[in-house]
Amino acid sequence: MRRSMRLAPLVLALPLALPFIGVGTAYADGSASANLTPVVVNGSTGSGTAMVTVTGNTIEFTLAASGLAAGPHAAHIHFGASARHECPALSDEKDSDGRLSTTEGAPAYGAVVVSLTKTGDTSPTSGLAVDRFGSGPSIQYMRGGVTVAPEIATAIQKGQAVVVVHGVSYTGARAQAKSDLNPALPASATDPAICGVLSASPSGGAATGAGGTAPTQNEGLLALGGVGLLAAAGTGAFAARRARS
Repeated sequence: MRRSMRLAPLVLALPLALPFIGVGTAYADGSASANLTPVVVNGSTGSGTAMVTVTGNTIEFTLAASGLAAGPHAAHIHFGASARHECPALSDEKDSDGRLSTTEGAPAYGAVVVSLTKTGDTSPTSGLAVDRFGSGPSIQYMRGGVTVAPEIATAIQKGQAVVVVHGVSYTGARAQAKSDLNPALPASATDPAICGVLSASPSGGAATGAGGTAPTQNEGLLALGGVGLLAAAGTGAFAARRARS
């Protein structure tokens, strides 16, 4: 049976709890993309690219990354009206334990608003549905027809949404740390690995618009991953594999 674990309230606040920023009026249709680079402190050597095409309140997303730790990688679109709309900085690592947790990064990128799962539910409640995300060290997949709240569609197009891929490989004392989201998991399972701000493509540019060109653009981005899809692991394997890292 597939299981989904809830992230901490700070990180997994439901979209309904977010201030409405233009409810009833979605931002103009178009595409936004992000270059995903390592989160400070956590030691990831991964990199990747994300693209999101917005059509009204529906999105199509593509995610491709390589150089990640072995094991499943939860991935999300984060947003918070009061967040800085950026990836975490070294100053966000508050407890001086040599790692930046998902919660510590929340002031920079906000709460989970979309879970970038391959199948099934995409709401924040699927934030740790590890059997429905990609599995490293390389991941690549795309998905369309995902409905989001109007304020989330707007945030994506305004450059206020952030893509975060979680799951790192720790050694030494950090390998013994517990997740701030679920103490049954090691911190390496849920700490952020790579991150990037979604920036809307210029009007009239190669990646703008939805319509008939969006699938081709996203398929092209998917091809950049260079490998086939990897099967996602279950929750038990997720914790065990990270714990052995």
